[in-house]
Amino acid sequence: MTQLEIARRGDISPQMVAVASAEGTDAEVIRERLARGTVVIPQNVGHADIVPCGIGEGLATKVNANIGTSSDYGSIETELEKLRVAIAAGADTVMDLSTGGDIGAIRRAILAASKRPVGTVPIYQAAVSAIEKYGAIVKMDVEDIFAAIEENARDGVDFVTVHCGVTQSAIARLKKQGRTTDIVSRGGAFTIAWMLHHEKENPLYEYYDRLLDIARHYDVTLSLGDGMRPGSLADATDRPQIEELLTLGELVERARDAGVQVMVEGPGHIPLDQIETNMRLQKSICRGAPFYVLGPLVTDIAAGYDHITSAIGGAIAAMHGADFLCYVTPSEHLGIPDAGDVREGVIAARIAAHAADIVKGVRGARERDRQMSLARKRLDWEKQAELSLDPEKFREVRSRRTSSSPACSMCGKYCAMELVSKYLGVSASRC
Repeated sequence: MTQLEIARRGDISPQMVAVASAEGTDAEVIRERLARGTVVIPQNVGHADIVPCGIGEGLATKVNANIGTSSDYGSIETELEKLRVAIAAGADTVMDLSTGGDIGAIRRAILAASKRPVGTVPIYQAAVSAIEKYGAIVKMDVEDIFAAIEENARDGVDFVTVHCGVTQSAIARLKKQGRTTDIVSRGGAFTIAWMLHHEKENPLYEYYDRLLDIARHYDVTLSLGDGMRPGSLADATDRPQIEELLTLGELVERARDAGVQVMVEGPGHIPLDQIETNMRLQKSICRGAPFYVLGPLVTDIAAGYDHITSAIGGAIAAMHGADFLCYVTPSEHLGIPDAGDVREGVIAARIAAHAADIVKGVRGARERDRQMSLARKRLDWEKQAELSLDPEKFREVRSRRTSSSPACSMCGKYCAMELVSKYLGVSASRC
C-alpha cells in the first residue's frame, strides 16, 4: 500500500509521523495533504532505512543533489564520495544519473549507503543497455524500457523521473516552434529519438497504466519529467513547454486515481519576469502537485557560476510555489561535477530554499535568522557558526581572517555594533 493510499484510508503511517516531527506540524496535517496529493513522501517499500522526506504544500523547500557517472568519468567510489558530501552539505535527496560503468551496481551501492531518498532516470539505463546490445539507443524496445523501470523499483529507488508528457503532439509543436536550443533534456532526447525513429507514440504515455502498476506496487513516487523544458531564455514558456505541461496535468490526475504518489518537474532556463507565471501555471494545471524545478537558471551566460544563477531563480521559484529545488553546480554546462562542485551546488540551493521559506512562512525559518542577528550583535562567533547554513565554511573563513578585537577583521576595533551598543549603554556581549 502506498503512502497516498494509507492517507486516503484515514491512517497515519510512521513516515507521516516522522515528516510531521521534522516540519513542526501535526501528523494529521501531513496525512490530509498526502491524501489530496499536494504532499508526497518518496520512500520505496524496499528502502526502509532512510530519513522520511516530505515534499509539497506548506513544508520546508527541499533540495536535491544530482550525482552519477558519465561515459567519460566516475566509478562507484567517486559517486559514494559525492553522496557523502551531498548529505553532509544538507541535501534532502539525491538522484543517481549514471550513464557510465556498471549502472546497476552503482545505483545499488548508492541505495545501500544513502540515508536519504534516492531518485533515478530509468531510461538512461535502458538507453545505455540498448547501445551495448543493439548498437543504437533507438533500437531499444518497449520491454527494455519497462524492464529498466522495474529493475530500478525493485532495487529500492524512491522516485523516478519519467518523461511521459513527451507526446507526438508535443513534438509537432516543437517542429513548428523553431526553438533556439530544441531539446536539452537527456531523457527527453532519448524518448524523442525513439519516437521519431519508430514513428510511434511515447511508450510511457501509451502504456501509462503499466507504469502506474509498477509505481504502486513498490510505492515509487513518479516525478513527471519535463522533456520539453527550455534550455535557453529565448525558449522559455513557449508552446512545446506548455503543451507538455497540459499533458502532465492530466497524468497527475490518473496517478492519484491509481493511488500513486506523483510530482511534476519544471524548467529550466527562465527569465526573472516569467518565473512567477510558470509556478502559478504548474500549480493550476497540475492541481497543486508538488513542483520540482531545475534552478531555474535566469541567464544563459554564467558558465562556471550557474550555482549562483540557479540560486537566484530557485529562490524566486520557491517563493511563488516551487516545493523542491534540484541543485545546479558550478560545472553545469561545462562538465560532470566533482565532490567540490556538489558541495557548492547544495549550499547554493539551500540558501535559495531558506530565503524562500522565510517568505512562505515556513515554521522556524524567520526565527533562525533572528537568532543569527542576535548572535552577531553579541559577537558570539560559535553561535553564529551553529546557525549558519555552512558551519564548516564559516569556521574556515573565520580562522583565516582573525582580528585582534572581539569583532571580525572587516571592522576590527571600529565594529559598528560594538560601538553603538557601548553608547546605548548595553554591552554587545550581554545583548
